[in-house]
Amino acid sequence: METIVPPEIILSRIQFALTLAFHILFPTLTIGLAGYITIWEIKWLRTHNGVYFQLCRFWTKVFALAFGMGVVSGIVLSYEFGANFSKFSELTGNILGPLMSYEVLTAFFLEAGFLGIMLFGWNRVSEKTHLFATLMVAAGTVISAFWIISANSWMHTPAGYRLENGTFYVGNWWDIIFNPSFPYRLAHMITASYLTTSFAVAGISAWYLLKDRQRDIARASFSLAMGMALVLAPLQLVIGDFHGLNTLKYQPLKIAALEGRWETERGAPLTLFAVPDMKAETNYFPVEVPRLGSLILTHAWDGEITGLKSAPREDRPYVPLVFFTFRLMVGIGLWMILIGALGQFTRMRGKLFTARWLHYASLYSTPLGFMAVVAGWFTTEAGRQPWVVYGLLRTRDAASVIAPHEVLTTLIAFAALYSVLLAAFIFYLVRLVKQGFDSEPLPVTAMGRQSRREKKQ
Repeated sequence: METIVPPEIILSRIQFALTLAFHILFPTLTIGLAGYITIWEIKWLRTHNGVYFQLCRFWTKVFALAFGMGVVSGIVLSYEFGANFSKFSELTGNILGPLMSYEVLTAFFLEAGFLGIMLFGWNRVSEKTHLFATLMVAAGTVISAFWIISANSWMHTPAGYRLENGTFYVGNWWDIIFNPSFPYRLAHMITASYLTTSFAVAGISAWYLLKDRQRDIARASFSLAMGMALVLAPLQLVIGDFHGLNTLKYQPLKIAALEGRWETERGAPLTLFAVPDMKAETNYFPVEVPRLGSLILTHAWDGEITGLKSAPREDRPYVPLVFFTFRLMVGIGLWMILIGALGQFTRMRGKLFTARWLHYASLYSTPLGFMAVVAGWFTTEAGRQPWVVYGLLRTRDAASVIAPHEVLTTLIAFAALYSVLLAAFIFYLVRLVKQGFDSEPLPVTAMGRQSRREKKQ
């Protein structure tokens, strides 16, 4: 029998999904941008080519803007744990509380400690000290992802715990942190961040090339971004395959939902498109490729795929959401692979900076990485339902007792506020792009070194 979910829980889940979808945009960008800025700063130190210095200055401003937005939007999530899901905080706090604290004590303090030097340290510290600060900020973004993904992965594949009267206690910290899905999810998220940033950098650089503005700087950034896309997009496909194998082992119903597979079967087809119907337990208008589903998911033609009907209705995720968000993510990923390959093709023909069709394709692809990340998170989190700790704690048992109208009020308020914040971010980002790359003088140390070279000549 299908369980009716109370409206306040549905509203709380929608509110949390909204805030998380908004927040994840900015850590995704800062993780990737920190790596890009580090690469350009290393190139700047090695060559003292002003192009790389201007790239560092410009993208550091974008990083600072995204970092601030990420901090503001992330704080809200912590309060929602206590306000909307207080039982969850009470029952899992012994495990997830320390993991979240480690993220603050290690990553956030590291980023905050060196961010000021990274932003304002030019001409105030040595070049090597500034590079070290940039490296520490970049490391902080990855460490932050490490702890957050570890905590979230534990909710999907819980391990190392001890359960007493419904409350989770620590059994083995190593097993908790490095739970079965953690390595795959961390690799998937970090790669997604760099890939998303690659298309953001490529898109903005392509705009400059199309406008014939500051071509030397735009060419350098476009070349690096397309090179990264060529490597990262196929790599993400491989990581996703390993992640899928892990999910099939530990969360077979999630795989069944994203594949729209109702019956357990061997040699299952790959469903390219369908309209899943949860009440009728079937798919309408299916477009399928025979046996390919089993081959992709199990690496065997006759591999067995567990069907949704193997579990009671109340234990199944909401199939349409998982099914379509997964296809959106995969579709964008395939498009990115294509763009990366086309970029390499034009590079080999010596037309990387003159192929306007590629520049337009890159420009219009700028937001696709962010869309794929949000779609991926929806697939992951909705596919875990109805469990907040998979197989152990249901979402309805972890929620707070709140009047529906109270949740609806805050949901509307958050939606309005986040719309304004996102509009403000886009406005200032567009303003930065239109202003162009800085024409600021090189740091004093570099100018002195350059003048000494000129005297020798």
